[in-house]
This record gives sequence, C-alpha cells and structure tokens, in this order.
Amino acid sequence: MKLSPLYSNGVSCGFPSPADDHKEQPLSLDEHLITNPPATFMARANGDSMQGLGIFDRDVLIVDRSLTPMNGDVVVVALDGQLACKILDLKRGRLLSANGNYRPIPVWEGQELIVEGVVKASIRYHRMGDKKH
Repeated sequence: MKLSPLYSNGVSCGFPSPADDHKEQPLSLDEHLITNPPATFMARANGDSMQGLGIFDRDVLIVDRSLTPMNGDVVVVALDGQLACKILDLKRGRLLSANGNYRPIPVWEGQELIVEGVVKASIRYHRMGDKKH
C-alpha cells in the first residue's frame, strides 16, 4: 500500500486551528490497521444494527481472527451458518446489536456459534461517488 503523510497535530473537528505543516513519518494504513496480516480479513457491513457504535451499512470491517474474543467485543460470528457483526455478551450467552430497534439474540444450547474474529476497526466512506465496491 502507498504510504501517506501523517500530520503530527490532530485535525480540529470544532473550530479551525492554525495550520501546522509539520509531518511525522509516512503512515501505512496496512501497518496501522492490520497487526497480524495472515489472520486478518475484511468484510463489508450490511444493515443498521451496529450504528450505535459507528458501524454503518457498507462500512469495511477489519477483522482479526488471532484475537481472543472477550465480553463486550464487536465480533463477526457465524450463528447456525449466518454471518453477523454483533457485540459479544459472554456473561448472558447472547449477541447484542448497537441499535435499540434490534433485540438481543440468545445463543441456545445446541446452536452452532463460531466467532470468526474480533472487529478491530471499521472504515467509512464519506464521499460516496469515490467508493469502489
């Protein structure tokens, strides 16, 4: 992947601040987002059930299979063969959405639940005309 410059000062999302031309070392999004390439895959989010966590329809999910899923992690799971992105609630044995319009999904004994990986990051496009998919 091509390296892009990273500005050392953050970009104000409130009132503008004076420009700072100081740049840090170039930033590779692969190195920044993917710490274990052989165990990482990307998937596209589908639907609005995770909007409360900032994951929107068509966002790209960066998923790491090498991470041990923990309670409260955002994960990609296969539940009875159906893929979903949900919050893992290990304490209550269920999967949660981040949108109040969706009920928790209980995981019953005998159901096949496979955690495909932990979602480390998501990428959202803001200029729709430039989105390639």
